[in-house]
Amino acid sequence: MAIVKPFKGTRYSEKTGTLEELCCPPYDIISEEGRKALLATNPHNIIRLELPRSYKDGTENEDMQSYTEAGKVVNDWVDSGILVDDANENIYVYEFSFKHEGEIRAVKGFVALVELEEFSAGIVLPHEETLSKAKTDRFNLMTATKCNFSQVYSLYSDKSGELQDVLENATSNEPTSQFTDDGDVTHKLWLVSDADAIVQIQNQMSDKQVFIADGHHRYETALKYSKENSGGTAAYVPMMLVSMDNPNLIVFPTHRLVRDLPNFNYAEMVEKCREYFYIKEELSREDAFSKLGEAFDKKLHAFALYAGGGEYALLILKDKAVMESIMPNDHQSLRSLDVSVLHSLILERVFKIDKANMAAQTNLTYVKVADDAIDAVDNGTANCCFLLNATRVNEISDVALSGGKMPQKSTYFYPKLTTGLVINRIFKA
Repeated sequence: MAIVKPFKGTRYSEKTGTLEELCCPPYDIISEEGRKALLATNPHNIIRLELPRSYKDGTENEDMQSYTEAGKVVNDWVDSGILVDDANENIYVYEFSFKHEGEIRAVKGFVALVELEEFSAGIVLPHEETLSKAKTDRFNLMTATKCNFSQVYSLYSDKSGELQDVLENATSNEPTSQFTDDGDVTHKLWLVSDADAIVQIQNQMSDKQVFIADGHHRYETALKYSKENSGGTAAYVPMMLVSMDNPNLIVFPTHRLVRDLPNFNYAEMVEKCREYFYIKEELSREDAFSKLGEAFDKKLHAFALYAGGGEYALLILKDKAVMESIMPNDHQSLRSLDVSVLHSLILERVFKIDKANMAAQTNLTYVKVADDAIDAVDNGTANCCFLLNATRVNEISDVALSGGKMPQKSTYFYPKLTTGLVINRIFKA
């Protein structure tokens, strides 16, 4: 089903600096302070292109993004040899390794161009809703630069392990490039130009569906771009493709902060939640997280609630059947998600935060680190927070196959792909 092809990637030349200095995390998790720090380390860091600002007389204008500036810079960097096109069309095998719970884990996949398809075709499948503002931003950047600076992170089924064997055989040599970032994640890249290996990968992918894990905005942006442009590789988008059967895949939860609610009353909120949840209060942080983990192991729908004062509450759904009446038109795979339970029974019914409010993040903020969520409550930035368990990988594919979409920020694949290892220039000769 999925049509993949090699491409002549554009990569940093050695004269520019080290990859540690030139690559960066995804733009949407980088703060303004972090962006400045990256550029202070090396002015050629990829963030200059991925999250641009305008420059006047050598002085940075922090008040606006300048997509046109980024387009000029990428062309200047190519002309001056800072960025160099690979001589051959390659499939780029990419591995990242990291420590999790005391163990070193490695995830190896490959970067290739994937033919863009409407989701309705059933070949590339989403699992999350997207935000229009982010898509507009990415479309403007793509239009100005004619580049994909980062890849869509996607999954495919490979229960037999045959495709993974092809990748292992193609990377028996030393990687072309590698570096370890400041989060102690090691990134390795191999260039595979061997025709037989490429054909094997293409054949293996020809009967597979692709599930977007991270990068829904980038995919939808590329799809829109392809409709308005033609030629070169505009009909494709670069993806990092990974087997969902890899046991080293890690998905973290994204926690919810509720903020700026008028007349917030903890006791009233808890009382309203009792209609649907068993609630155990006055827990320590350690007990709350321990019981949350136990609920995950038992496949119960549960959340830890924190509203300050060092005391936590654990909420466990009483009856899963209630979700059928709350979401009668949705597939069971979507109704059975923790985030669906939280959003429909608590955020919408108790707090009256509707879907438009969630999308605009008027009273809701998504936080990846539990400590940050807790700190926001303690410092008064938020009224309360809900700490979640992670979404399982099989739940992601189940929702995607059913045609459903999870609420925004339902998954957080760790670690994030680095940006800057290989770039796709859409209209290059």
